[in-house]
Amino acid sequence: MEIFDSHAHYNDARFASEYPGGMAGALRDAQRAGVARIINVGTNPATSAASLALSEAYDWIYAAVGLHPTDAIEIPDASLNAALDELRRLAAHPKAVAIGEIGLDYHWDPDGRARQKRIFDAQLSMAEELWLPVVVHDRDAHGDSFEVVRAHPKVRGVFHSYSGSAEMARQLVSLGWYISFSGPITYKNARGVREAAAAVPPDRVLAETDAPYLPPVPHRGEINCSAYLPFTLQALADVMGIGVEEAAARTAENARRLFSVQ
Repeated sequence: MEIFDSHAHYNDARFASEYPGGMAGALRDAQRAGVARIINVGTNPATSAASLALSEAYDWIYAAVGLHPTDAIEIPDASLNAALDELRRLAAHPKAVAIGEIGLDYHWDPDGRARQKRIFDAQLSMAEELWLPVVVHDRDAHGDSFEVVRAHPKVRGVFHSYSGSAEMARQLVSLGWYISFSGPITYKNARGVREAAAAVPPDRVLAETDAPYLPPVPHRGEINCSAYLPFTLQALADVMGIGVEEAAARTAENARRLFSVQ
């Protein structure tokens, strides 16, 4: 069974302190579990550069570069253009396959909505200019996230670790977008996530870990890693009414298509 983890953060310091063997151990376990490709995602210029360095060290790992809405809090307005210019430079790397993780987060920064939308809009424009897909973070900002991406009809990408409604998922798919699901689809109280997954056509669904975050059942409370993605794939397969191997194959094919990865 070939598995494609479409979203992870292996540069996170938690791997060094919490995972046996550190990041290298987690990646070895991922390969043993059948993970063939990983998109390692940046959240600011520094982590984006680190993600690219990881992609250079492992030929089966690719990178996304971007400025996350909560990371942007730490960057003063006077330095924003320089940060975006650096991301543009990093995006020229041959293993940079997406602009991300970008988007809106009204949970951690409810007072910064207007600034978040400006930064999100700027990075969507960058993605359009560079002909790259985007990886969208949307937390407690579903309506605004939808409106911002709808204002960029030439841009395509994925709403990662999807938490919106089934109806919004249908609308995003109608605009050409992909929807990705992570560990919460395995949680007992995640009926809305499963309803959304059921609304996504088989050719638009992705699977991810968001490692080291959002571990699936039966690993809740632990550090997450790509080796645990089969649990998420099983829950997704159950929703789709197919076998887990078919779910793995379809999500891998979709990720390869979106990110132009062989």
